[in-house]
Amino acid sequence: MAKTTGNKPTAGGSLSDQKSEIRSMLPSVLGCTILLLLGIVLGMCKYPVVIPVVLFFLGLHLWFFGKAKVRLFINLGFLIAILIFGVDVINSYPHVTPLYIPVASFTMLTMLLFNDLQLVFMMSFIASTIASLMTGSPISFMLTFFLSGLTGAYAVRGARTRGRLITAGIYVGLIQVLCALLLNPVVTPATFELVIKPLLINGFICFFIVVSTLKIFETIFGEVTNFTLLELADASSQPLLKRMITEAPGTYHHSLIVSNLSEAAAEAIGANSLLARVGAYYHDIGKMVTPEYFTENQLVSGNKHDDLEPSMSRLVILNHVKEGIELARKHRLNQKIVDFIPQHHGTGLIFYFYQRALEEANGQGVEEENYRYPGPRPQSRETAIVMLADSVEGATRSLQEHSSSKIDDVVRKVINNRFIDGQLDECNLTLREIELISSTFSRVLTVMYHGRVRYPEKKTNGHHNKKSPDENSHPPASS
Repeated sequence: MAKTTGNKPTAGGSLSDQKSEIRSMLPSVLGCTILLLLGIVLGMCKYPVVIPVVLFFLGLHLWFFGKAKVRLFINLGFLIAILIFGVDVINSYPHVTPLYIPVASFTMLTMLLFNDLQLVFMMSFIASTIASLMTGSPISFMLTFFLSGLTGAYAVRGARTRGRLITAGIYVGLIQVLCALLLNPVVTPATFELVIKPLLINGFICFFIVVSTLKIFETIFGEVTNFTLLELADASSQPLLKRMITEAPGTYHHSLIVSNLSEAAAEAIGANSLLARVGAYYHDIGKMVTPEYFTENQLVSGNKHDDLEPSMSRLVILNHVKEGIELARKHRLNQKIVDFIPQHHGTGLIFYFYQRALEEANGQGVEEENYRYPGPRPQSRETAIVMLADSVEGATRSLQEHSSSKIDDVVRKVINNRFIDGQLDECNLTLREIELISSTFSRVLTVMYHGRVRYPEKKTNGHHNKKSPDENSHPPASS
């Protein structure tokens, strides 16, 4: 009987392991099945069946670089499938030259959607190779579209205005023409009409495709681009920010300071500064539900938590994360913005109310885990930066003296405590980047809390002149 009972956990454990192994193999099996079906379809359409092999090596490359997420592979595969369909449509019209195929638009979309140079290089190579194989064009065709694709992607990197997209389209056309001239320097009227003109027009086609489809792919793939982030940063048009300004002005002001700190720190380490800034705008939107229970929104009438038990205060504080997530999803914010709401707290300890609970219970019967946020910990550099900026802003605001040395000491102490507590274990921040973040916070906060020159009273013949109330209330403006 004992032997049978002892074997049950082992059997259950092995069954669980088998299920997890099968579950982990499903994406690979699904990917191989899709590639096999694609090869059959291409073979039936009399296109080179080597294309699925190219896609297989794309997946292999992603796996080697630790980016082999099924969702990413499917998204890139979807873009390539659209390219294959588009090339097939153009091939069905013999009088249309393949030089009109907007290969560069796919690399530009990849850069705008994923902001990854490795993915861009792969997409440019694969897209130009597929287009060349399907049209039976020489290698010069492939090289031309490969280089123009890289050019377009580099031109739109970090783009925040539509003008950058127009410029990228012009660059694509010019690089394609330059490649054509380098391959065949002799220009005749026929060359201009059949080669140079289509390549120039191709650049504008790429621009038009990117502008008209970017929002569609952004929604389908669940990504967020700089253009959407700029829209989310506009307080005059975003209902959540407008509501925060009126219902929780203290929280809004706090979010502005955190956003400034986060943006400066993200720029210092090469992270996505715009994402960090916009994420900081929305990280505390849950406080709008009960703004009076948070210090920055409390008036001189007193602290609401003075009349509550620590356990009740804990629930109020923890609830603002849940409320924030619900508000964000109700207003259909992108998941990358929603992630800032729980992750900027991580699994950190609600220290003040935990200490109050210990004092009231004489250190007995109080579990530290009950006074920690549910998490998860920051999963990206941007959410980690906002976590640190949020903690540092609150700590420096409570200082009596805002000297540069005091601010620097507090900044480093707060960040070190977060590091020791393990809150930065699941993001990609290095020690060098943490040091850069610390110094950036200290610099920005020191400037923010700079001292003001005390203006002397006006004297005449050794006597103090009395100032009118208006003069006292409006000191001279400083530069």
